[in-house]
Amino acid sequence: MGKAPRPLSPEAIEQIARRFAALSEPMRLKLIHALFEGEKSVNALVEETGGTQANVSRHLQHLSQAGILARRKQGLQVFYSIADPTIYDLCELVCGSLEKRADQQAAVFAG
Repeated sequence: MGKAPRPLSPEAIEQIARRFAALSEPMRLKLIHALFEGEKSVNALVEETGGTQANVSRHLQHLSQAGILARRKQGLQVFYSIADPTIYDLCELVCGSLEKRADQQAAVFAG
């Protein structure tokens, strides 16, 4: 089994819950995934995700306030990038876990 979890204060639990809540929206996950390739403008993210300008901007703002994304303004353009590099590890961990589970379920139906 894994190592024992560290004790957490109620405030820490609240902060953790807010971080997971920020990641619980599919459009936010699309935006994060799009930014794995590097910094992009809001316009590029709108085009890549298929969202509306207002919706994408709202989700980008939420992810920035959560400390997951960094925001940079250049003239009239706004660019976003990954601010918290641990998000790469978290996404890989979750995707790997889901992939393993899907493989196990497929094996049950194949066997």
